[in-house]
Amino acid sequence: MAAEPFIHLAGLSKVYRTGRSEHLAISDASFDVSVGELGCMVGPSGCGKTTLLKILAGLHPHDAGELRIGSPGHDFDPGRDVGMVFQAPLLLKWRKVLENVLLPAEILGLPMAESRERARELLALVGLISYESSYPYELSGGMQQRAAIARALVHDPKLVLMDEPFGALDALTREKMNLELLRIWSESRKTIIFVTHGISEAVFLGSRVIVLTAGPARMADNFPIEMPYPRTLDMKTHEAFGAYTRRIYRLLGME
Repeated sequence: MAAEPFIHLAGLSKVYRTGRSEHLAISDASFDVSVGELGCMVGPSGCGKTTLLKILAGLHPHDAGELRIGSPGHDFDPGRDVGMVFQAPLLLKWRKVLENVLLPAEILGLPMAESRERARELLALVGLISYESSYPYELSGGMQQRAAIARALVHDPKLVLMDEPFGALDALTREKMNLELLRIWSESRKTIIFVTHGISEAVFLGSRVIVLTAGPARMADNFPIEMPYPRTLDMKTHEAFGAYTRRIYRLLGME
């Protein structure tokens, strides 16, 4: 018997209402993601990717369809079990790096001695242990985003949601951060949903790619990327990589 998916969406829709007007943001989104997958959600700007991410995070309700997150017999609490990484690192400028990473643990009231030890382990994982006493302004953009990833993991969430986390970085730093994220994911084995409008980025990172059309977001496809890990940059020259990117271009009407 196949294992139950960790994330299950079926026919999910979301409508924003303002006065007498309605805006259909998501229409009939359906996909499954297994435990430990790195699922990339790709689509044009304004197609509803961020709205869907907020629904997964428990920040917005959905209006129709089915949404289930978690394993059978195990409760899923979005306030405790979700870690978020945004396009901007959103580090508190008056707090040192270690103190920024500890913020979710403080908010959730977790034991601070254990949380501090875990925060240092995560800073070592993201290559920032020597910067734990630095302030955000002393870090590069890529380093700040690595601190944000550590912060998202410090309370040991079951699900990590990443909303175009590398979109503001220059191309070279973005490539480095893609490799860094894959390394962190391979060691943490967290279930990750990574939102991007970069087709190449989605194929390079994802164990699965979820393709959404222009808003309102509709499912165009949802398929596994059957390329081995660890991924290397030279894989972008492989025929399989090109075939996946062309498939997405076609789905988005770009070929």
